[in-house]
Amino acid sequence: MAKTGGYDESSISVLEGLEAVRKRPGMYIGSVSRKGLNHLIYEIVDNAVDEHLAGACDTICVTLEADGSCTVEDNGRGVPVGMHAKGVSAARIVYTTLHAGGKFDDSAYKTSGGLHGVGSSVVNALSTHMDVWISRDGYIHHDGYERGIPVVELENGLLPTIGKTKKTGTKVNFLPDPEIFEKTRFKEDEVKSRMHETAYLNPALTIIYEDKRGPEVEHIVYHEEEGIIGFVKDLNKKNEVLHDVVYFKGEQDGITVEAAFQYTNEFHENILGFCNNIFNAEGGTHITGFKTVFTTVINSYARELGILKEKDSNFTGADVRNGMTAIVSIKHPDPRFEGQTKTKLDNQDAARVTAKVTGDEIQLYFDKNLEVLKTVISCAEKAAKIRKTEERAKTNLLTKQKFSFDSNGKLANCESRDASICEIFIVEGDSAGGSAKTARDRNFQAILPIRGKILNVEKASIDKVLANAEIKTMINAFGCGFSEGYGNDFDITKLRYDKIIIMADADVDGAHISTLLLTLFYRFMPELIYEGHVYVAMPPLYKAIPSKGEEEYLYDDAALERYRRNHKSNFTLQRYKGLGEMDAEQLWETTLNPETRILKRIEIEDGRMASDITELLMGNDVPPRKMFIYEHAKDAALDI
Repeated sequence: MAKTGGYDESSISVLEGLEAVRKRPGMYIGSVSRKGLNHLIYEIVDNAVDEHLAGACDTICVTLEADGSCTVEDNGRGVPVGMHAKGVSAARIVYTTLHAGGKFDDSAYKTSGGLHGVGSSVVNALSTHMDVWISRDGYIHHDGYERGIPVVELENGLLPTIGKTKKTGTKVNFLPDPEIFEKTRFKEDEVKSRMHETAYLNPALTIIYEDKRGPEVEHIVYHEEEGIIGFVKDLNKKNEVLHDVVYFKGEQDGITVEAAFQYTNEFHENILGFCNNIFNAEGGTHITGFKTVFTTVINSYARELGILKEKDSNFTGADVRNGMTAIVSIKHPDPRFEGQTKTKLDNQDAARVTAKVTGDEIQLYFDKNLEVLKTVISCAEKAAKIRKTEERAKTNLLTKQKFSFDSNGKLANCESRDASICEIFIVEGDSAGGSAKTARDRNFQAILPIRGKILNVEKASIDKVLANAEIKTMINAFGCGFSEGYGNDFDITKLRYDKIIIMADADVDGAHISTLLLTLFYRFMPELIYEGHVYVAMPPLYKAIPSKGEEEYLYDDAALERYRRNHKSNFTLQRYKGLGEMDAEQLWETTLNPETRILKRIEIEDGRMASDITELLMGNDVPPRKMFIYEHAKDAALDI
């Protein structure tokens, strides 16, 4: 049966051309790192998921090909191929023009994740080559491009047909351009996690994943009939759960709200937000609406039941969400995001509708399930007691004993107060700290030495975290406060440095120190990472000094092997055991100088996977950690 109703040539709108994408790819896909690379897959998959949301597609195949390319195939209606009003095939318009697609009115799509209509054309522009096969109206149509330029000749303005078929759908194969991306090998763990996530959010959809790049083909079928109920169960599979998953769904003003939550015996919250199947890493208005009304309802019940007395203050939002794992997924006909990569939802009506649906549904549920309600209130009570204890600790540690910003005895601050140009290096050890203080540019570079390994915050209570001298010093130096969860008392606008750079030795101990610091930032100051302020310096491991020619710094063993192959003449090799062994001039040239240094910015692509791996590597459960390290040893050169 043909599935082309309501989606044809007239559905395709054109807003502007494609010329800027290759010049400024970061504007469209976030970055040219592995995160941006994987984003190419997600843009094409999102278009296929939109076909599923329109009721026209139930299977998507995602294949990482042996040649490094990716193929995404769906059984939807197929991109329209007829003559567009612009005098060329509508499909050619879709793949070569920014803001061209069927998603700018509601005739073809009620809701869409690939909203901006730039996905297909951007992937095309950033690929060495891209081929498209469209099965529609009984024929298979083919188009091909190289770096966004068509290489298939149209026949009277239309795509050539290469065969007949009874099927419908679109198949896209693309190879990322090494001229654009730092690395062109897709990160399979992230792709699989995203595909699994998409299957949870669309219980009627099947996603078939294949990776043909290894000696054996990896084949996984993702189909999750329980939907987000199964998603919450998956997130909580290692935790002690306190009740069955609570699920509700409702619709108002064309916006559909679906949510599921469950409490565990853990002292943190894990709330993931999605709009039109897109993960909103920084939350947004729908998460705000959910949190606000949930807090209000629980406080109301606590007073009705006499748990909160008249003299008692209300539970805070953080109290109420203590131990909560939740998925909030909305479908919105006209979503607005902050940025093309859609990390934060901005619609005010999403907050209003999510709050209304959540408030109505959880009251209906709690009225019938008093034991679950008492469990939730008990979690809030426990959190409130701990919070009050910690607030006293926080007052003592961060107010009465607050260090002066410029004279805390450790921080060597920079002269400038312009946060947009300032950077702070967190350096392990007095020796390296001394060299760094001498080597730095005092105008804009601050040095903060720390002694030894900081507290592992994954295993510690908040009062112990705040009692740690090194952590206190960092909190005061950064200037933006401290958050027990995303966005509470933390104010990113007060950050004193645009770049926070972890500078540790290039050895196991240095890697451990970096991981401890990243765990601190991720758990208690995540906005630093989400907004791109956290970096890791990459000091060299070796310095090669040839008998003839220029000296060269080598950053890992692979670089050393390449150097050996390319330099047959004699050379002297200097091995740096630590930053403290470098003199000030060497440290400036290799690690501090913005013109010559190598920095890696810390990015979070997948909130669920980041949280899981942080808990696994830094938590108390030893056997799974050993197994993870054993299985991933080959990936030790992490793309962070």
